[in-house]
Amino acid sequence: NTTRLAVAISAGDLGLTARLSLLVATFILGNALGVVVSRLGKRRALPLLLCVAALLCAAALWPLADTLPALLAAIVAMGMLNAAVEEVNGLPVGLTYVTGALSRFGRGLGRWVLGERRNGWRVQLIPWAGMFVGAVIGALLEQQMGMRALWVSGALAGVLGLVSLKIPRRWQLSFMPR
Repeated sequence: NTTRLAVAISAGDLGLTARLSLLVATFILGNALGVVVSRLGKRRALPLLLCVAALLCAAALWPLADTLPALLAAIVAMGMLNAAVEEVNGLPVGLTYVTGALSRFGRGLGRWVLGERRNGWRVQLIPWAGMFVGAVIGALLEQQMGMRALWVSGALAGVLGLVSLKIPRRWQLSFMPR
């Protein structure tokens, strides 16, 4: 969206510039809300994932005549999701940034080719694979269900929130944002 925003600005397309600016600002707002919910939830995953689930289910309920509010709710949820995990074993991990995961993997691969044998870079393929598989499943669901596919995402976020109750507290403290 940032690249598309730059192209819209360069083309002088004020309508598209405004829409894309709104999307970027909404994502940033979601990031901030994710940190707030995480902190108020005492750095437990459940409150954050339940908020994400509620936003996605609300988006799925929105009338199809005006999809902008549904899109904004989904973007806030995506931004909030980034507050779910900041690092794993001391390594930075992004949950919705495809380029960040691939970039960290590629830089690690380059260092490995040069003889450095630190192995943490390989973990970056895990979130990337999750993003890729999730994107494929999401695209297939969207083709079949349209905006109602967000119900599946919302339900999955709720289930993951409940499953997070089984994650030991000390583990959650190590990956939830401070």
